[in-house]
Amino acid sequence: MAGYTHHNKVRLIHGGQDFFTTIVQLVDGAKTTIHLQTYIFDADETGRLVSDALLRAAARGVQVFILLDGYASQHLSKQLIGEWKSAGIRFRWFAPLFRSKHFYMGRRLHHKVIVVDASQGMAGGVNISDRYNDIGNQKAWLDRALLVEGEAAMNLHLICGDMWTKAYWKTANPKKDKFTPLPGYSPPDECLVRVRRNDWVQGKNEISRSYVEMFRNAESRIIVLSAYFLPGKILRKYMVQAAKRGVVIKIIVGGVSDVKISRLAEQFMYRWLFRNNMQVYEYQDSILHGKMATYDGIWMTDGSYNVNRISAYASIELNMDVRNEAFAAGVEAEMEEIIRDHCIRIIPKEYFKKTSLFQRLCQRLAYQGIRVLLFLFTFYFRQEKESKPGERATRQPRSNPASSP
Repeated sequence: MAGYTHHNKVRLIHGGQDFFTTIVQLVDGAKTTIHLQTYIFDADETGRLVSDALLRAAARGVQVFILLDGYASQHLSKQLIGEWKSAGIRFRWFAPLFRSKHFYMGRRLHHKVIVVDASQGMAGGVNISDRYNDIGNQKAWLDRALLVEGEAAMNLHLICGDMWTKAYWKTANPKKDKFTPLPGYSPPDECLVRVRRNDWVQGKNEISRSYVEMFRNAESRIIVLSAYFLPGKILRKYMVQAAKRGVVIKIIVGGVSDVKISRLAEQFMYRWLFRNNMQVYEYQDSILHGKMATYDGIWMTDGSYNVNRISAYASIELNMDVRNEAFAAGVEAEMEEIIRDHCIRIIPKEYFKKTSLFQRLCQRLAYQGIRVLLFLFTFYFRQEKESKPGERATRQPRSNPASSP
């Protein structure tokens, strides 16, 4: 199995209290090194909970590296950043806006990863903010993460170190940190896990390929749980092929959304999904923010990747694929439970009957508007080509991928 590591323990972590209890436990158990890289870090109650754990780790002599997206976390208080730096925590912004001559509109650090001592790591779709946590009567947004121990965690550690050193995108004399080599840990358990990344600028589209492989290889059933579900032409082609083979495809989207234009654009997609015999379910309990999929009870993926072109072409994303029948079957059963107990199925005849001409017009305008936004956010002046050690990186003009087939 190409790209998979064998010796791993894996656990599915629920967003909310489960996730934040786990992250604090990971940080409190760290002995040498912590990498935390995420899209949103707010200085609210949840952010303070995580920050306090990181400060405790730094006080024990643990090396702590924090890398945050320069756009989504730009309102983080200077006071909190000052506390981190005073405690010896190494902090950086990823690609601050308008900082570099390598200017890529919309390119953001969207992955959410923590890795401890190169032996345990967690990645998913959960940001560090109160809205992703269970606080009082507030129910956390629906999200998931994968906790991994073993060889895959070492891969996460190496990726985070690489992202840290490239945070300033090779501006003049960037500060380099020499990371202490760590042995990692390989448990006797065998569970196939591979770390997948998307970063169009660096020529990586591994997660997009994982989704294509899922629709190409599935024989009986697929479930996709996705916020902001707007698949591009390539993925739609493989979805149609799978449906024609008789594969039952279930799509779980949010009944409400934090991005209203995305919600309307998703609803415009319903017609295409119905025409191709795919089932649509809307989650009702809270905002759906998760990004997870499974097929045939043998494989699953989870991470930061949304099924749309921003994740495919404009953001840095990270997922983990797990190929293990027992684990994948458990995830599939949980997704079926979400469908049964927390969703309503959208029936085509009833949906079209309830949707007015004005609503359809709004949906079409939202869909076309999203396409324009995707064009803007995925326009790159240059794509940097990976170079071999000792060679200079080359840069090539790149057409807008959003306009490609």
